[in-house]
Amino acid sequence: MKRSILKKNGLDNNSKVLIYTVSLFAIILWGISYIWTNRLISLDIPVTYFVFVRILLAGFVLFLLNAASGKITRIRRKDLPKFLLLAFFEPFIYFICESYGVKQTGSPTLSAMIIATIPIFSVGAGVLFFREKVNAVNITGILLSLIGIVLVVMSKGELGKHFIFGIVLLLIAVLSEVGHASVTKSLSGNYSSQVIVMYQFLIGSVYLFPLFLFKGLDGFSSRFLSADVWYPIICLAVLCSSLAFSLWVSTIKSLGVAKSSIFSALIPVVSAIAACLLGQEDLNLRQFIGIAISAVGVVLSQYTGKEGRAKAA
Repeated sequence: MKRSILKKNGLDNNSKVLIYTVSLFAIILWGISYIWTNRLISLDIPVTYFVFVRILLAGFVLFLLNAASGKITRIRRKDLPKFLLLAFFEPFIYFICESYGVKQTGSPTLSAMIIATIPIFSVGAGVLFFREKVNAVNITGILLSLIGIVLVVMSKGELGKHFIFGIVLLLIAVLSEVGHASVTKSLSGNYSSQVIVMYQFLIGSVYLFPLFLFKGLDGFSSRFLSADVWYPIICLAVLCSSLAFSLWVSTIKSLGVAKSSIFSALIPVVSAIAACLLGQEDLNLRQFIGIAISAVGVVLSQYTGKEGRAKAA
C-alpha cells in the first residue's frame, strides 16, 4: 500500500535509482557526441549538412521503432503549436547556435562553460512555469556543480575573431534548451518519450531543410558520402539523438525542469573524461578535483529534505 502511494505522489528509491541511471547514460552519450561532432568539423563538413542528416535520420529511426511497436500517437490539434515550438527550440535553434557558436568563439572550453549555465536558467523556468520547489541545498548543489565544471573545462585557448558573436549564439542555445525542457514537460503527460522525440526531430528536419539545401550542400563531393563522415553521423543520430533524447524526456518528466537540468551541466565533464580515455586530452589534478566537486553538486541538487520525503510518503 505504501509503495503504491509513493508511486502516486513521488519517486520511490528504486525509481530514483532507475531515473538517475537513465539520466547519466543520456549525459554520457551527449558527452561523447562532442568527439564525433568535432570529427565532422575537422573533416570540414558543413554544420548545416551533418545536423540536418543527423536529425532526419534520428526521426526516421524513431518512426520505424514506434511503428513496429504500435506506439505512434497522433498529435492532438491543441498540442500542435507546442510541438512546432518544441522543434523550433531544439533541434533547430539549439544545434545551429551551439555548432556555430563553437566555431565562432574558437574556444571549446569557453563554449562548454557557457552551455554549462543551463541549470541556472532552468531553475528559474521550473519555478516560474511549473511551480517546482527548489531549496537552499539544491541551489548550493547547482553552484557547486558549476564550479566543478569550470575547474574541469578551464584551459588556455585562443579566442576566435568573432568570439563575442559566438558567445551570443551559445547563450541563445542555452535559452533554447530551457525552452525545450519547459515545453517537453508540458507534453510529457500525454505522449510517450519516444513519440515526443520522434515528432520533435521530424518537424525539426523540416525547419533545417532549407539551410541544408542552400548551405549544407556547398562544396558537395563524394567525401560527404564516405564512411569517415557517415560513421559519426549515424552514431550521433541513433545514439545521441534517438536514444539519448528519448531517455532525457523521461528524466524531465520524472525530475522536473530544474533538477533534470543539473545533469546536462555534466556534459563537458563527460567530454573531458572521454577525451582523456581516448588519448585526446590529459586531465590534471585540478580537473579531477572539479569532477569530484561536480559529483557532490549533483547529489545535493537532488536533496528533498525531510519535508519533501514526508510528502512523498
